[in-house]
Amino acid sequence: MPRYLPRYGMAPHWARAVRPMVIVFTLIAFLVTWIFDADVNAQGGAYATGVLVLISSAAIAVTIAAHKAGQRNWTIAFAVISAVFLYTTVANVIERPDGVKIGACFIAGIILVSLLSRLARSFELRVTSVTLDPMAERFVRDMASRRMRFIANEPDRRDIREYRDKIEQIRHDNDVPGQEDFVFVEVTVTDPSDFEAGLAVRGEVLHGRYRVLTLESASVPNALAALLLYVRDLTGRTPHIYFEWTEGGPFANLLRFFLFGQGEVAPVTREVLREAEPDRKRRPKVHVG
Repeated sequence: MPRYLPRYGMAPHWARAVRPMVIVFTLIAFLVTWIFDADVNAQGGAYATGVLVLISSAAIAVTIAAHKAGQRNWTIAFAVISAVFLYTTVANVIERPDGVKIGACFIAGIILVSLLSRLARSFELRVTSVTLDPMAERFVRDMASRRMRFIANEPDRRDIREYRDKIEQIRHDNDVPGQEDFVFVEVTVTDPSDFEAGLAVRGEVLHGRYRVLTLESASVPNALAALLLYVRDLTGRTPHIYFEWTEGGPFANLLRFFLFGQGEVAPVTREVLREAEPDRKRRPKVHVG
């Protein structure tokens, strides 16, 4: 069982535990025995293929490491060893193909379960912690005395015109009074494969007037939902966040979110909040215009 899969959200949490995995693999062993009618030779071929693939992979890895370290003689020696193991692996596969068939079933099963797990956990709140720097905490506590309004902004030029036009658009689309104040939230997408991570929020004042919270995350909707819930718990007030609709078809945006952590941010943020907070009265409010 690849131990890195739970980290990427491609396996359930219980996959980290030893005892459940022992039960799963025991059941698989019985299934394989039943499929091959307890044929020791067929299962021996699978074992031999697995061991040879493992050794060949290790030999290739050592060859690459020696090459990167500039060890020319060791690189040649390990390359020869790798070639021998690769030849032996290919010969074993040709002679006893049952091993490849069993191995392919395991690989296909892991890939399928991994994709289904990632899809099923897409709307799971997976931020392990939220940390505000002093400036960000100051922004939040200042807003706590009135209605807390955030604007989700995709950073572009970050000039004064960008923020001014964004506020005007949000006011117009959502019919927000002119005296209401906003704080911008900007998320920079990091490696989308990282499923769980902490959230570090930094506050800054741009162009002398616009307050901006900046953060990095593998998923924009998840980061925004985690920030809203943290602010709610910190201040005891229900925050509001404002979006504009994303251009493009819903299916294409869903694929972008699933693969790259972007896409239709507003409805996904709302769905993450809905699953994380069942009580509608305590749930942060999402506005889209």
